[in-house]
Amino acid sequence: MYFLVFIVLFILVISIRQVNQYERGVTYTMGRYTSTKMPGWRIIIPIFQSMRKVDIRTKAVDVPDQETITKDNISVTINAVIYYKVADSAKAVLEVEDFFWAVSQLAQTTMRNAVGEVELDHLLQKREDVSDHIRTIIDEATDSWGIKVENVELKDIVLPADMKRTIGKQAEAEREKRAVIIKAEGEVAAAENMAKAAKMLSDSPGALHLRKLQSINDISSDQSNTTIWMVPIEALRALEKLADKK
Repeated sequence: MYFLVFIVLFILVISIRQVNQYERGVTYTMGRYTSTKMPGWRIIIPIFQSMRKVDIRTKAVDVPDQETITKDNISVTINAVIYYKVADSAKAVLEVEDFFWAVSQLAQTTMRNAVGEVELDHLLQKREDVSDHIRTIIDEATDSWGIKVENVELKDIVLPADMKRTIGKQAEAEREKRAVIIKAEGEVAAAENMAKAAKMLSDSPGALHLRKLQSINDISSDQSNTTIWMVPIEALRALEKLADKK
């Protein structure tokens, strides 16, 4: 009697499986999929049943460096990180042999194809758009595997040395261009202000004389300055006539 009770308890103990909160248990009965067990203690009948636990937490796949060519025939090396999780545990087990390896391989191929569809300037300036495009493609391709791709981030875009020098020269030329434009705009603004000031002085009879006196005062404040007065030729001729009369 005691031996029979011991056998029953032993079978019961070895039949209990614990499924953690972050796991799902894909259950087979005589080799056929029957159900997906939720977290908790579950009874699996030995010999007749088996269970495979699937981690449903978000996983990060570090995609190794991929050398590819952009649409404008420039060789670049890129790498990325893909964040995904198992949305359907049964599909992840039944539809693909190793979903972790399969997602990594699919990501490498998709990255190369996506970069080959854009030019280098677009890749550098619109990195987030390219990442989102890669994520969309991978997410659609892995739906049948029960995988949900949450995000794709392009980490590094490595350019050839000669291309780096070319981009550096281009950036320097762009900065010089902006400096010339800013200087020209400043000169135009200064000329416009001077024209407005000249018009205001010409419209006020006494303003020009006051401005002249102010300039003389500014010059005379420094004893080291030498002032040269330009006398109009009409004034000289008037003085000559006065001298001839005398």
